[in-house]
Amino acid sequence: MEALIYNTEMNPNAQQTDSLPVPHADALAQSEALIDLIRERIALAGGWLPFDRYMELALYAPGLGYYSGGAMKFGRHAEDGSDFVTAPELSPLFAKTLARPVAQALERTGTRRVMEFGAGTGKLAAGLLNTLGAGIDRYEIVDLSGELRERQKETIGKDTPEFASKVVWLSELPAAFEGVVVGNEVLDAMPVRLVVRKLGAWHERGVVVFDDCFIFDDRPIFMDTQVELIDVAIDKVNDDEPFAEYLTEMHEAALAFTKTVCTMLTRGAAFFIDYGFPRCEFYHAQRVTGTLMCHYRHRSHPDPFVYPGLQDITAHVEFTGIAEAGTETGADLLGFTSQARFLMNAGTTEVLDELDPADVRRFLPTANAVQKLLSEAEMGELFKVIAFSRGLPDTLEAFAAGDRSHTL
Repeated sequence: MEALIYNTEMNPNAQQTDSLPVPHADALAQSEALIDLIRERIALAGGWLPFDRYMELALYAPGLGYYSGGAMKFGRHAEDGSDFVTAPELSPLFAKTLARPVAQALERTGTRRVMEFGAGTGKLAAGLLNTLGAGIDRYEIVDLSGELRERQKETIGKDTPEFASKVVWLSELPAAFEGVVVGNEVLDAMPVRLVVRKLGAWHERGVVVFDDCFIFDDRPIFMDTQVELIDVAIDKVNDDEPFAEYLTEMHEAALAFTKTVCTMLTRGAAFFIDYGFPRCEFYHAQRVTGTLMCHYRHRSHPDPFVYPGLQDITAHVEFTGIAEAGTETGADLLGFTSQARFLMNAGTTEVLDELDPADVRRFLPTANAVQKLLSEAEMGELFKVIAFSRGLPDTLEAFAAGDRSHTL
């Protein structure tokens, strides 16, 4: 058993988090309440809590977690109290372009409902509603955050009052759904297990309390349970150096979510947009420290113990596993490609052409935002789009060129 101290309060020389802004008193009080709750859960678990359970509490503990509390989360700048920006916040052209393959899937499957998971501020919902308009009967939103639901209602009421009455918020999933499912940056926010290979043996990384602080603690995974916990693909990482230390994530929650959605989908399509890699890239021999990352006031750092409940904790998506989880339910893999290729195939440049270049104040910011969505150096390559379908007779134009399903 080995403990790893990974907290800036215990390591004042840490360089990656010492420049983070200090939250205001009310936010710190909320974080302290969550810390007390996590300490209780660690004690109840016998003094050691798997990291995925810590991450679940940090993000989703009722009223205290990052997504279930009242933190700002989405926005363009740290000054507005936000932590990161998503594609729908960058430009309305993202929603307007995504609406095209969504409309095609609805038409070709004869369905008229849209369900969005994790709708953020409601910008994507409002943009899709404005474009799809009378083509849908209901727009259903699933979001765990009461604060975000209120922001979504405000945004939708302001940006698309004509269709706001079509929006409903769900407290539980239906047994069956016909229509199109959309999830933008949902999979990356699901709890992950941390596993580390040391001296040729796998360990699971958990959280303990030491000197009143949270620290990492690695526990060996016994051979009789190793097959259940460790993916075969992980175990073959860097076979030339089997004793080299290697830290990575496992994505049981995201896989279970994908299976649930694809089982629920009886006719239609499901689109998931997120950052990540196919398995061969995710478990690359050189990716020795994993992909876990935290976001606070538009700054990224690797310490998940800083301001619990006030910062986002994410991990990149392993898309091969997502593809397998969806197709195991009997759903078809509709396509897998980069965000840039998906948006270009769907006609984002045509949507941009609808703007007047002479209107500099409107055109230039929009063009700059689209460049970020498409550029390989920005979101265009890191972000991927994976989609599943049932009852869709053929592929969509958005996957007609540059489909990478063969890499999964």
